Amino acid sequence: MQLFYAPDLTESSKEYQFDKEESRHIHKVLRKTTGDILHITNGKGWIFEAKIIASDAKNCSVQMLSSVFKEREEFQLHMAVAPTKMNDRFEWFLEKATEIGIDEITPIICDHSERKVIKLERYEKIIQSAAKQSLKPYLPTLHPAISFNDFIAHISKQQLDFQLFIAHCEDENEKSPLQQTLVKHQNTLILIGPEGDFSTSEIQAALTNSYKAVSLGASRLRTETAAIVACHTYALLNQH
Repeated sequence: MQLFYAPDLTESSKEYQFDKEESRHIHKVLRKTTGDILHITNGKGWIFEAKIIASDAKNCSVQMLSSVFKEREEFQLHMAVAPTKMNDRFEWFLEKATEIGIDEITPIICDHSERKVIKLERYEKIIQSAAKQSLKPYLPTLHPAISFNDFIAHISKQQLDFQLFIAHCEDENEKSPLQQTLVKHQNTLILIGPEGDFSTSEIQAALTNSYKAVSLGASRLRTETAAIVACHTYALLNQH
């Protein structure tokens, strides 16, 4: 099954017209034509079955046939990750984390961050493409970039029922393996730092605000690798 993305589609929609970019992909690349059946998500839990009623490179329109709602998991994963110096590595993280399963992503700007400007629109497209490829009915929420201190002071305090973790490389602080510390079926927030790691003051700020220091293994990992390891560890633990 192929899955298409239409954010403004609702359960009451009777027909839908794809934008020019998606219409071209459906018609020219996939060679879909009138009468073919498509599966569509709005990224909010709905999966729609629709029949193409008009198809060309500029306008692909469908008639809705049926819809089904997929309940979201009761527990959520939020990862706050420092953008990497090489932008393609952070984009790789976004793609793979979406495929594995993640609910919220916040880019955090840290003391040692070398990249402080991000392109949310491009990141959104990468997430959308990964969600379609992996048949996800829910699109992860991508938040605007925020400083580490503001995140700790404001954002994380809004998620009172989350178990909180910070993965860092300093040896001075006692750390437990993430896979042994995570509690199954609980909302979870994990912090992953930049190439130069979190600063000592950032680590202390997190610990002061109820974060637990965790290790992701014996190897020293790149930022994007560490983020994927954490995401995958969470996903494996929470398999039904």
